[in-house]
Amino acid sequence: MSMAAKANTTTKKAKANGNGKANGRLMELRLYVAGQTPKSLAALANLKKICSEHLEGQYKLYVIDLMKTPQLAQNDQILAIPTLVRKLPQPIRKIIGICRTKTKYWWA
Repeated sequence: MSMAAKANTTTKKAKANGNGKANGRLMELRLYVAGQTPKSLAALANLKKICSEHLEGQYKLYVIDLMKTPQLAQNDQILAIPTLVRKLPQPIRKIIGICRTKTKYWWA
């Protein structure tokens, strides 16, 4: 699997249905990884699965490989990898690890 700087996603709008969906708002997600390690690949796979279940294409996903562009870690204060950052909608939220969680607060 090739990890690109920007994952190919759609941004169609969908109606909220009470299942923790994004309520029609576009989410901007950034997944910080270090190369194509097993943890990085697992984080990306888990994130894509969670997004397909909860966001129905209402997101933009950027995969940032810190082996190629380490200077980008400073902007979001990344101290551990893999780290998922939800930039929009605010407030900014972070999950450190391989993104197994499906916490409700994340999508709120």
